[in-house]
Amino acid sequence: MTTVARELEHLDDTEVWGELRAAERSMSRELLRDPTTLARGLDPRFRMRPHLKVISDALVEVTRGDYDRLLIFTPPQVGKSTVVAEWFPFWWLCLFPMDKVAVTSYGDDLALRRGGTIRGYVEEHGDEYDLRMQPGSGAKQDWLVTRGGGVRSVSVGKGLTGFDVNLLIVDDPHKDRADAESEASRRALHDWYSSTALKRLQPDRNAVVGIQTRWHPDDFAGRRLEEEGRLEDGGRWKVVHLPAHADPKFGPDPLGRAPGEPLTHPKIPTRNKAKLRAWWADMKVTSIPRDWHSLCQGDPQPAVGALVSEELLRLIRDTTTKVEPQKIAVSIDPSGGGRDVAGVIGGFLGDDGRVWVTDDVSAPMSSAEWSTAASLLAYRTHAAIIYVEWNFGRDMCVLAIQTSWEKLQRDGEIPPGVLMPAILPVRAKQGKLLRAEPVAQLMVQDKVRFRGLFTDLEREWATWQPTDPSSPGRIDSSCVLAYGLIPEANKGAIVHAPLPTAPQPGSVTPPSGSSAAAYGRRIGK
Repeated sequence: MTTVARELEHLDDTEVWGELRAAERSMSRELLRDPTTLARGLDPRFRMRPHLKVISDALVEVTRGDYDRLLIFTPPQVGKSTVVAEWFPFWWLCLFPMDKVAVTSYGDDLALRRGGTIRGYVEEHGDEYDLRMQPGSGAKQDWLVTRGGGVRSVSVGKGLTGFDVNLLIVDDPHKDRADAESEASRRALHDWYSSTALKRLQPDRNAVVGIQTRWHPDDFAGRRLEEEGRLEDGGRWKVVHLPAHADPKFGPDPLGRAPGEPLTHPKIPTRNKAKLRAWWADMKVTSIPRDWHSLCQGDPQPAVGALVSEELLRLIRDTTTKVEPQKIAVSIDPSGGGRDVAGVIGGFLGDDGRVWVTDDVSAPMSSAEWSTAASLLAYRTHAAIIYVEWNFGRDMCVLAIQTSWEKLQRDGEIPPGVLMPAILPVRAKQGKLLRAEPVAQLMVQDKVRFRGLFTDLEREWATWQPTDPSSPGRIDSSCVLAYGLIPEANKGAIVHAPLPTAPQPGSVTPPSGSSAAAYGRRIGK
C-alpha cells in the first residue's frame, strides 16, 4: 500500500473528496502558466514544439503587459492559429473572465470556427476555472460567460458595434494573394482596423495579436509596421518571425537556429532533422519563388517593377536540351561578412552560345566559407575558371580561394594532384542597375538558361527592384558569371529596359520538347 493510500485510509469520504479537489485545483492552476501548457494539459492530441513555446511565451508577455501589440509570422499548418486564435483566448478568459475577446479573420466561416472551438473549451473545461456559459447565450457568433466576458467571431470588415474589446485577434486577414494584392481590399482592411476595430478597445486592458501570411509589403502587418514600427526600433509592435528556413536577414532567430536550419513542425518529431529538412525542401521546390518567400519565409515580394518576370524565368528553365560545355566556371560575389549572402554560382558556356546556370550554393558566409564552397563547386563541376567580382577586395579574394583550396587538399576533399582553377577578374559596372540590366536582356534574348529550378536565385531576379540601393548576392554572382563567359555583355547597358516576360524570337534556337511548345505559345508561334 502506498503512502498516499495509507493516508487516505484514515480519512472519511468528505475529506478524501476535499483532498482530491484541492489537488485538481492545484493542477488546474498550474496549467494556467501559459497557453501551450494549458493546451497540453487539456488536450492529449496537442503536440508541443519549440516554435509554439516561443509563440506562447510572447502571448504571456502580452498578457503581462510587457507590450500590447504582437505580430506572428510562420509558415502555414504549423499550429500558430490553434495556439493564438483558440487556446490563447480561452486562456485569457480563464485569467480575465470579465473581458471581451474578438476573433476576426478574412471570412465569417473561419472566424466562427475559431469561436466555436473556444466555446467548446469553455463548455468542457470551464468549470475548473469558474468559467461557465451564460444561460441563453446560444449564438455562434456572439456568446457570453456568467462573469461578463465573452467572444465575438466576425470577418474583418464586419461590425463590432456594441461589443467592447479587451483582446483583438486578427487571424489571416487576407484570404489569398489576389485579395492581398487588391489595393481596394487592402484599403478596406486598413480602414476597418483604424475606424472600427481599434475604436472598440478598452482602456483598462487591451491587446492586439495578429497572425498571418505575409502576402504583400502593404498587407495588414506591413502597414502596421510602417505606421507604428517595431518594438526594438522604438515602435509599438513586437514581431515573432519564424521562417521555414532560418535567415539572418530577419535578425536573430527566435529559436537560435543557424542560417538555413528548418523550422519545427507539429507532425514531425523535433529531433528528426532530416525529415524536417525534407519537408521544407519539398515545400520550396513545389512553390513558385514568390509563394515560397511569402508563405514560408514571411518575406513578401512586390509583383511588379522587377527586371525580369517569373514567367520569363520559368520559360528559360531547361533540363532536356543537349548541349556541350565549352567553358565551365564558378562565379563569386563575396559578402562583406557572415550575415550578407555571398553569391556562389556555377555554370558553363555551351556550344549553342548560351550561358547555362547549373548550380547555386549561395548562402550567408564568411570569406573562409564562401571560398571553400566555391572551391568545392569548382572541383565537382570540373570548372577551369573562378570568376571573381574584382570591385571587391581583389587580393583578399585570391588569398581566400588559394587558402581554401590548399586546406581542402590537405583534408583529402580535393585530390592533391588537381590544379586550382584560374582566378580571373570581372570588372562589373559599379551601378547595380547598370550591372544587372544587360544580363536581364540576355535572358530576354534567350542567351541564358537555367539547368533546373533555382528558387532563391529566381526569387531575387523576379523581385529585385532597380530602385533598391543594393542587389542580392545571387544576382551579382550570376551577372559575374555571364560577364565572364560572354565578355561583350559587359560593354554596354540597356537603360530603363522594359520588364521582360518572354525570350525574344529569333535570338537563339528555342528549347526542345515541352519547353519548345511553351516557348512557341508565349511568343505567338
